[in-house]
Amino acid sequence: MLGGGAALGLASVFWPDGAVPARAQDIRAEDVASVRVEKSARRLLLLDGQDRILREYSGIQLGDAPVGHKQFEGDERTPEGRYVIDHGNPASAYHLSLHISYPNARDRAFAESRGRSPGGQIFIHGQPNGLPAGKLPGDWTDGCIALSNAEIEQLWSLVGDGTPIEITP
Repeated sequence: MLGGGAALGLASVFWPDGAVPARAQDIRAEDVASVRVEKSARRLLLLDGQDRILREYSGIQLGDAPVGHKQFEGDERTPEGRYVIDHGNPASAYHLSLHISYPNARDRAFAESRGRSPGGQIFIHGQPNGLPAGKLPGDWTDGCIALSNAEIEQLWSLVGDGTPIEITP
């Protein structure tokens, strides 16, 4: 565990062969192969190519109805499954945002088979612009994954377009 990142909400950093870099900032974007979100554990993990944890963000915030896979627009759920981070939005209504490729073809087909829209515009983002400091309490998004502003800034610098993301229950 790396103590220098504790003020930014970083829980831990793990490297091959048990070596720990001198500072959490030593993780490079090219080291990050994928992102995993564990909804029930309330954590977001950055993984290397061998699924080893490079960085962990704990205390993530989800949609107002956090249990279960997003099925329809307005259900307030955070999706579950395999997607891709496909673009970033620096001019978001929240402090930076990374778009998740929800809905996929299966999500669309399910919703359409029931005459509904699957929704969309699912992001990993910071807190609302204009929030003076800190984090809003509890789960408050419409299905997105929220981090602190400091955490989304770090994520923004480490996760590029095309990065796979798996969201688990």
